[in-house]
Amino acid sequence: MPDPISLAHVSPDHLLTLYQITRAMNSSLDFDEVLRQAMDAVVQLTKAERGVLMIADDETGELIVRVAHGVSRATDDTEDAYSTTVVNQVVETRQALLTNNAMFDDRYRPGQSIIMRGLRAILCAPMLVKERLVGVVYVDTAMRTGTFSEADRDLLMAVAGQAGIAIENARLYAVAVEKGRLERELQMAREIQQALIPSRLPVYGGYELAATWQAAREMAGDFYDVFHLADGSLGVVIADVSDKGAGAALFMAVSRSFIRSYAYAGLSPVQTLSQANDLIVEDSDSGMFVTAYYSVFYPDGRCTGVNAGHNPPILYRHEGGHMEFLARGGRAIGWFKNNPLEAVEVELQRGDVLVYYTDGLTEAENEAGNAYGPERLEAVVRYAAEQSASAIRDAIVGDVNAFCGEFPLLDDLTLVVIRFTG
Repeated sequence: MPDPISLAHVSPDHLLTLYQITRAMNSSLDFDEVLRQAMDAVVQLTKAERGVLMIADDETGELIVRVAHGVSRATDDTEDAYSTTVVNQVVETRQALLTNNAMFDDRYRPGQSIIMRGLRAILCAPMLVKERLVGVVYVDTAMRTGTFSEADRDLLMAVAGQAGIAIENARLYAVAVEKGRLERELQMAREIQQALIPSRLPVYGGYELAATWQAAREMAGDFYDVFHLADGSLGVVIADVSDKGAGAALFMAVSRSFIRSYAYAGLSPVQTLSQANDLIVEDSDSGMFVTAYYSVFYPDGRCTGVNAGHNPPILYRHEGGHMEFLARGGRAIGWFKNNPLEAVEVELQRGDVLVYYTDGLTEAENEAGNAYGPERLEAVVRYAAEQSASAIRDAIVGDVNAFCGEFPLLDDLTLVVIRFTG
């Protein structure tokens, strides 16, 4: 544990200087400005030839030169700018070191920088905040210049202590500012992403549509899309990116744009997902992929669906109350070219219901670690299937929430319900 700082050798004039320097350093929260002021203060007090101020890296603890005084460009930010022997000892002992006999001091073995530069006097002090090393202040002078006094050492320790606090305050302020900036950017990105999710589902004769989208984090990898096509049909997409967070959100936006663009171009559902798959495979090296189910609905109840590695939708038949999961098929988009996709044709009758969902729904967990599961989803769909699409959606979401209780969603949850009314 370091000894308490003593100002016994410091003159009243130096104390006044210390007060002025401390006030100047504490008047700014600009990190680089505080560092510069601290180094200028040390050089001013000690009348040193050279000096460096080093800051400890938050993660590794490695000392990094942030400010240098009297150091040539060739040695700036390198170990040649200071005596690593002295600095290492100060870091180890957490004590200031003063020597006016640098080449022959028996407290250490002089290193190459001391000998080559003919250094006579070295003064080095740790900057500590609650015994944690924030950085190190180092100054030296050559044989011809002079020496450092005990007053210089005591004053340097005082300045280093105040500089450590000022630097820590500036660092925390910079962290807070950066956190605020990132939060604002995340909020803006979330708003942009939400704008990509239909805020109001289109009206399509003979059908009821309802959907929900819940992000597990600030950003989501799930999405759904519903849009009119030029031939009078209706396109419905539900998809799930393999990751979560900002990266998945960007991948989601790209995937959505590709799928919608090829759909608008008049390509069939199989061609739409195939073309989107090949383009993503060609352009992306992130390792992400997206599962997707794309369906096209027609006014007479016909539906053409294509599964690209996604959870199979539930089909409820009003006539007879039969229920089934549609076939799985294809691989996720973004893995390999030539995705083996196939179209599935469904003829809907009045009262039939299709439920699309992502695995964030079936894999939602409660506090006991149990998953919601497809069987429970099937049961609640059967229970609510004779109601409107909105009521079916609400029944599913309500049942998931009741199952999970206070336990938060671990994955994004997206749900689309289509009911054919004829």
